Formats: sequence, C-alpha cells, structure tokens
Amino acid sequence: MKIFFKIIAIVFGVLFLVSAGLQYNDPDSLIWIIIWAAAGIVTLGFAFNKTSLPVLLVSGVAALAGFFYCYPEKFEGFEIGAGDIKNVEEGREAFGLLIIAMVLLLLAFRTWRSKRLKV
Repeated sequence: MKIFFKIIAIVFGVLFLVSAGLQYNDPDSLIWIIIWAAAGIVTLGFAFNKTSLPVLLVSGVAALAGFFYCYPEKFEGFEIGAGDIKNVEEGREAFGLLIIAMVLLLLAFRTWRSKRLKV
C-alpha cells in the first residue's frame, strides 16, 4: 500500500507542476503558478518522505478554504462560451483548488494513519 501512495504522489506532483507551467497565459498567472508549484512540491515531498503531516494538513486546508473563497456566485461550468467568462474562470480556479485539497488531505490522512499504526 505504501508504494501505491508514493505513485499517486508522484503522478499528482508532476501534474501539479505541469499545471503551474500552463498558467503563463492566465490574467493572474503569478499567483496560480505559485499555488500549483507549491502543491507539486509538497506532493512530491510526500513521495520522497520530505513533507511532514502539519505541512500537508495546512496546505490541504488552505486549498479547501481557497475553493470556497473562489467558488463563483453562479457556477456556469468550465467551457468558454458556456456562460459569463468571469464565472467560468472562477469555477475553474475553484475546482483546481478542490483537486489540490483532496490530494493533499488524502496524503495527510495516509501520513497520520501510518504514524498511528507504525506502518
């Protein structure tokens, strides 16, 4: 089971870093590059036993709080042209943060459980 979570962390860490690179054309690119890169570094840190439980928890909870903060007043989907561009952009950003939160909190739970059970 340990190798399973290591593989998940590596895959998502790489995906998060790729997502950081894809933010270059976003209107507010700097903040999103930092968010995605930080998520990638923390996730890869888990894979190589360099990230502590508090870092995973704080990062995961912050991403979850960011999801609620960025969630648009009126969710209109993810597709350009499907609604107001501001709502679509906010929806994309919010759900990106939700993905980050889910991964980081899953890894935090795994870290907590393994320490509790001494696995």
